[in-house]
Order: sequence, then C-alpha cells, then structure tokens
Amino acid sequence: MSKLMEPTIASFLSTEPKVTLVNAFVKPFDNAVATARTCYSSKGIVTAEQVFGEGLDEEKQKEKHQKRDDLAQSIYKAGHHTTLQHAHFQFALENVSRQFLWSFLHSHPFYNSEQVSQRYVTVNTSQIAMPPLMGEAVKVYQDTVAFQTQSYLSLTEKLKGLVAKEYFKRFKGIDETNKKAQTAIQKKSQEVARYVLPVATFAYLYHTISGLTLLRYWRLCQTFDAPLEQRIVIGKMVDEVLKLAPEYKSILEEPINFEDTVEAQMAESFKTTTKSHKAFREEFDASLDGRMSKLVDYSKEGERILACAVREVFGLPASALSDDAAIALALDPSKNRYLGETLNVSTHSKLTRTLFHSHYTFRKKLSHAGDSQDQRHRMTPASRPTLQALTLDEPDYLLPVLIEQDPALVKEFGEIMNKTWDQIGKLRKLVVSDEYASYLLPNAVSVRFTESSDLLNLHHKHAMRLCYNAQEEIWKASVDEAQQIRETHPRIGKWLLPPCSLRALAGTLPKCPEGDRFCGIVVWKKDLNEYERVI
Repeated sequence: MSKLMEPTIASFLSTEPKVTLVNAFVKPFDNAVATARTCYSSKGIVTAEQVFGEGLDEEKQKEKHQKRDDLAQSIYKAGHHTTLQHAHFQFALENVSRQFLWSFLHSHPFYNSEQVSQRYVTVNTSQIAMPPLMGEAVKVYQDTVAFQTQSYLSLTEKLKGLVAKEYFKRFKGIDETNKKAQTAIQKKSQEVARYVLPVATFAYLYHTISGLTLLRYWRLCQTFDAPLEQRIVIGKMVDEVLKLAPEYKSILEEPINFEDTVEAQMAESFKTTTKSHKAFREEFDASLDGRMSKLVDYSKEGERILACAVREVFGLPASALSDDAAIALALDPSKNRYLGETLNVSTHSKLTRTLFHSHYTFRKKLSHAGDSQDQRHRMTPASRPTLQALTLDEPDYLLPVLIEQDPALVKEFGEIMNKTWDQIGKLRKLVVSDEYASYLLPNAVSVRFTESSDLLNLHHKHAMRLCYNAQEEIWKASVDEAQQIRETHPRIGKWLLPPCSLRALAGTLPKCPEGDRFCGIVVWKKDLNEYERVI
C-alpha cells in the first residue's frame, strides 16, 4: 500500500496494483524551477544544476533549496503551471482494472499509454480486480467473475465458425488450415467474446504523464467511478516520484475527499431514481434516430470559414481562389500531399491548420469496450457519464454485429447479460456500494455521451478508424459521422476517408499501410455508402 494512504483505508482483495517508475528527468523539480527562472533571466538559460546549487557547500546549497521551494510555491499558487509540464514520468502499471483506465487514466488529453490489447491478446481470466468485500458478497462476486470468464472462453470457441465464414469470404482461395488465417480467426473471435468480460479485468501498460498531470491526478483521485482504486494507484505513482524528487511535496495538495467532490455532491442532491435513469436512457436513445453517432451541432459556416482561412494563409482574395478550390487545397490529398504521409504532420502545416476552425458535435452510444477505443483519440474530447449511477439497475448493453448473425448466440448473449445484472443486483441487496458492484459490469455495457471535435483532429481520427481493421463500433460510429458531415458540408465530407483512400489519392504507395494486416478489401475503390462489414 502507498505511503500516502491512511493505514485504515480499505485494500482490494485481489493482487495489489504494481507501480514502477521506469523513466524520468534526472532533476525534474529543479528543471521546473529552472524553466521559470529562465523566463526572467538576462544571462541566458538557467540550468537545473544551478537551481540545485551543485558544487556549493552545504549551507549555501540549503539556502538555494529554500529559494527554489519558495519560488516553486509562488508560481504554483499563482497558477503559472506550464513550468511543471516539462518534466515527464513514465510508469509501468500492473494489476489495474479496465474500469480504472476508462474512468480515470484515459479520461483526459494529457497522457500517453500503451496497454495490453483485449482484441489481440487472449485475456488471462484469472486476473480480475476484486474490491474489499465481506461475507456472502465475496462468494457472489467470485461466482459472477467465474461465470463471466467461462462465458468468454466458451463464446470464443463458438464464434470461430462465424468468423471463419466471414474471413474466407474476404480472403478467397486461402487454405482453411493456413496458420495466419487460424490466428486471425482466433483473434477476431476473442475480440467479440470479450464483451462478456467484466470491466474489473486487469490490464498492464506503460503510462507517461507530466509532473503537472500527476499533481492533478492526486488532487482528483477520489472522483467517480473508482475512487478507491484510483487513490491506491495514484498514491503509488506519487510515492515513486517523491522517492526521486521529494521536493514536489512543497506543492502537493491533498486529494479532495469523495463526498466533497462536485460530482458526488450534485449526484446526492439530484436524488435520481431507477425510473429517472430509465427515462434518461430512453430519451437519449430516441435522439440518436437509429445511429450509433448522431451529428447534433456543427459550425454553420464551416465550409466558408475553412475557405477563408486557406486564402488567409496565402494572402489571396476570394476573386483569386474560390471556396471550392480553397477547400480542395486543404482536403484533397492529390493537392495537399501531407494527407498521404505516414506521419501525421497536420498540426505543423500552415495549410492544414486551417481545419481547426470547423467544429462538429456528436451524441454517441458505444459499449465500454468500444468507448475505451474511442477515448484514446484525446483531441476529440467527450463528456462521459458517471457510469455506476446509470447502468446498474437493469441490463443495458450493446450487441456485437457478429453475434447478431446467429439467433442462438443472440439468445445466449442475452442470457449472459441477464445473469450478470442479476448478480450485480444481489450485491446491491447485500448493501455492497455501487462503486464495487460496478466492477462486474460487462465490457458490453452501454456508455452514452457527447463528443466534439475540430475538423483537423476529426479528419485524423476518421483516417484511422474508417480503416476496416478498426474496432467494429468505433468504425461504425466513424461511418455514421462521415456520412452526416457529407450531407451537411459535402465539400468537406467527401474527403473524410480511410488511410488507404487518402494514400491512393496522394499517390502514396503502397495504398494500404497495414502490410500483412491488410483487411482483404480494396476499400479505396469503394464509396463511403458502400462500406459494410461483419468482422
């Protein structure tokens, strides 16, 4: 347990989270103060060594350290926090739940993560987070996890026939015993089967953040949806940094207690009920008009503003460059070759930065699994829900497209979902907190939210997620979005394309950048309205 944790705080019954600081600046805190002092230095760059007082006797070094800490506290209290963004820390995290990752670590833009994939790696079904339960609740929780993990293994096997059928439709002429084919079938089967696994399933990952983000983590670690796990893991991260740079203590604010967080106080004041939650879900779903992602707002003059911005880059009047030509300059890969590059350089291009000015807002409904993919696009931010408050009372889930192909599997999947929610209900009757009961929610549980983006970052997202190799839900949501933008802004929407289509138009070879992972379909020859897939 973290040194920053109170001795009385509860601990998980499962394997303790492991946090290791694997990479960091040598003198991160001194560097932050050095960057601040450099702003006002008439003698050039101030180094971390100068701030530290390297080479001075003990008395003078102590004096230097006091000045350093005083300055750090001064700029921190004044809100001048950019100095704290220079130093970064890379952590290796193990034995942390998917719920924690979705609700906290990946819910903001200022991080980088590389985590084990549930799509491509068979899940170790013995690695599940178990909150600090007692008595009968322990057995109910354990029985539910055993049921969910066995269902995952069983579904993986049952799905192989469906996957094989779709796979060999795409890759005609391949021998059914081909090792590559069998590996692909196994991965796709387990990708869909994982929808029945609990969000308590463990993950391991590298996670890199700045010193400023770590301070924010610690201050807000006791927010919805997993405050205990968040407090434990973030406490360990802070401990690791304090071992390296104890000076951070001078600006480390204590976490806000859960009951004092704005979200907790508001949730308490609303006194929502099962009936109101159901009404919300029905109202939200009706507003989607049958789509996974519905365009609900956009820049009315998005096309005209984009054209004006392109002209501004080159200092041209409308008489010299029409709106149509200007939009094409920015978005047609045959003209703007940056769009066919492997490296995304859009933010660094004067021309492509014009895409920042057009904005789109979507209302979306994805599964926890699908949204865990969607939220990794940090520059298309969303306002995600307090999950435990909205989804515990009755089954509320998304059905994977592949499952829909077989009525028997649809029935079985529904039975798995019903039993899962029945078990969650048992825990709640045993007065288990919603926080702990929500760890049993399946990956299939519905997540409803609103997401907004500027065109530049949405264009990049679609370039990645309109690819037929993208996760099924985020692919379908991206198709929905691109189609609606075509209807609203046709001169913009026609250029929202997958990477192979962009590369084909730019003359970049090979057209498909996936190499051995080629999806088997010549997508660059298809129109968006022809996009269709089951796997």
